[in-house]
Amino acid sequence: ETGRLALYLLGLRATCPPPDPGSQRSLVTWLKHHLEEDWAGSRRHGHPLTSYYQYSLGVLALCAHRKRVREEVIRRLLEAEHHHKFRHAGGSAVDTEAVAVLAFTCLERERLVRSRLAAELRAARRRVRRRMVEEQHPNGFFGNVYSTPWAMQVFIASKMCQIQTVYGQAMAALLKNLDAFTITATMAQVLPVLYGRSYLDIASMHCQEESGTLTPISPEPLPEMLGTMMVRLVVECSLPRCAQHRLYDQLVPAPAGASLLDVLRAAAAQEPHDFTFDTQETPQGPFLISVLGLEAQQRKRSYWQLLTDSNTSLQMGVAEYRPQDGDTIILRLSEW
Repeated sequence: ETGRLALYLLGLRATCPPPDPGSQRSLVTWLKHHLEEDWAGSRRHGHPLTSYYQYSLGVLALCAHRKRVREEVIRRLLEAEHHHKFRHAGGSAVDTEAVAVLAFTCLERERLVRSRLAAELRAARRRVRRRMVEEQHPNGFFGNVYSTPWAMQVFIASKMCQIQTVYGQAMAALLKNLDAFTITATMAQVLPVLYGRSYLDIASMHCQEESGTLTPISPEPLPEMLGTMMVRLVVECSLPRCAQHRLYDQLVPAPAGASLLDVLRAAAAQEPHDFTFDTQETPQGPFLISVLGLEAQQRKRSYWQLLTDSNTSLQMGVAEYRPQDGDTIILRLSEW
């Protein structure tokens, strides 16, 4: 619940609700409780029960509400950044590093930490920004399309977006790929960036000056595509728990333009019905949690990785990604 409650509190602060200190105070107390539970429940593992991403979101949300955070809580994130614990095997740490740096910047800007700790937070910010510049992909992204807005918020918050050429390259890449942001949670990450804002601006909002002119919009329906496509679906297990590496390899017919989630459903409907899967609803859309009866377990730090046949990780979830005819999609049980 750490990350979900943190996002809710950030959203609540951004909507400028009528003053009701009692209910907000209760939510803040719950978030502090979850931060402690998140860490205490996994002390022997050396990492939060959820993830450093959610843990950082919790600190950022508390700061946005101008609530002090215990120094020990902040130092856990500092130590993780210093020892490169944000980065998991085979993946990028851009989004986690960016959220942590936004939290660090907020704590210093709101003067919620002592001067010595503030100096350490500034040093961590510089290290992360330097890594982001060095590791930007040729396509302009920091990590992938979804972690890029987080990274760009770091440059906005530090007022360095105008002097960093990497920022302009990232913005150009984002503008070419806005159709990837179709879920409310991902839209909430990219919209502030398009207006030159970061989540830190939530903490300094003057609600009495907000005009409240937001109006709902209806997204345009996707063009209807006719015909059938064939997608090769492969399931692999790279963990010792599996007796063999490749567990499934079949061609799956699906309607042209179908999402990966539709392809999985088509595979499950195929005779002899030997393909099974399960998803869990999250703020970012359906999340693949089980394939062929093998569950991705957070306590074992395992997850179902989505890749193409070139071993490239997909940049969208199962509901957003739309394979093309002849594509190969690999579902691989991996560790993070």
